[in-house]
Amino acid sequence: MKKHSIVAVASAVAALSLVLAGCSGTGSPSATGTDGAALPTATMMVGGIDKQIYLPYQLAESLGFYKKYGVNMQLSTEQNGGVGAEEAMISGQVNFSGAWYIHAPDFQTKGKNVINLVQLSGAPGERLMCSPAANVKTPADIRGKKMGVTDLGSGTDQLTQFVASKGGVAKTDYTTVAVHAGATAIAAIQRGEADCVMTTQPTVAALESQGLAVSALDLATTAGAQQNLGGAWPAAGLLAQADWVDKNKDVTQKVVTALVATMDWMHTHTAQDVADALPQDFVQNSTVSKDQYVAALKADYGQFLPDGLMPAGGPKTIFQMENAIGTDVSNVSFGSTFTQEYVQAALKQLGITPTTTAADTTAG
Repeated sequence: MKKHSIVAVASAVAALSLVLAGCSGTGSPSATGTDGAALPTATMMVGGIDKQIYLPYQLAESLGFYKKYGVNMQLSTEQNGGVGAEEAMISGQVNFSGAWYIHAPDFQTKGKNVINLVQLSGAPGERLMCSPAANVKTPADIRGKKMGVTDLGSGTDQLTQFVASKGGVAKTDYTTVAVHAGATAIAAIQRGEADCVMTTQPTVAALESQGLAVSALDLATTAGAQQNLGGAWPAAGLLAQADWVDKNKDVTQKVVTALVATMDWMHTHTAQDVADALPQDFVQNSTVSKDQYVAALKADYGQFLPDGLMPAGGPKTIFQMENAIGTDVSNVSFGSTFTQEYVQAALKQLGITPTTTAADTTAG
């Protein structure tokens, strides 16, 4: 991936550490706003910033919303073989992680008080892409197959386990292969190293355009999540350590407001508008043309929530998945894993009337 304004993790961990030491989101200025005032700096690592499922984090930067709402955001992305976005956040390398909500209850089972601050999508945005020869049409067909995921133990690994369980297939009944995303996932299908891959746009469009794989299961839209996962499946969110948030409420609010404004912007603009606003090597590269990117985004636009609220029923679906894949969440409550406080304040500030039926933070 080309850098643009993004920090390449593999080559910049040391530099990022220096940045964090000097400006950890507590008000140290390194940029100015439109009024010339110094802005506090915050840092965020995203779990694959050029993936369509994670586009709002970069879109907020491209639209100038972080600075507009009062924060100098330094974005980075996890890379193959590098530190994961959630691990970078929990270790203090970055303040925020742009990652799936499911990591919040995961971390809480391990005694790490991680909380989700804003919800950007109500579906994983993933599709189970399978070679036509694999003949996978239902979760039961996963038995005996080689299933590609981004990394072992990743969100896509967990999601594959959950989907398989819907067909009565245990993790030991198939082979899990780490294929990452993009070109490496495509190559895994092409070489027969994987029968299927759990992946997102634009990899989906590239596999389809080359005739290498078909969409066996749709987890990319809210309707697809309802059908194949049993309910709304809150995916991309903003994660942080609760203790850090308590000490940096003002910076947290600014970041959440910028993302809520971005979600509202997305729902008053088209997929073409989004593609035009993003860095162009995100939407047109060796694996996908811009027209393909726009068509894919248009098809899966329904995954993105309009207002940043955690959708009703979403945490319940996630906890059901945790139980299905063997994660003991019996000592974790729904309400401890997310808050609506900052989103509600942002909606009020921006004058936005919410349309998502919100989850109850006191439930569970």
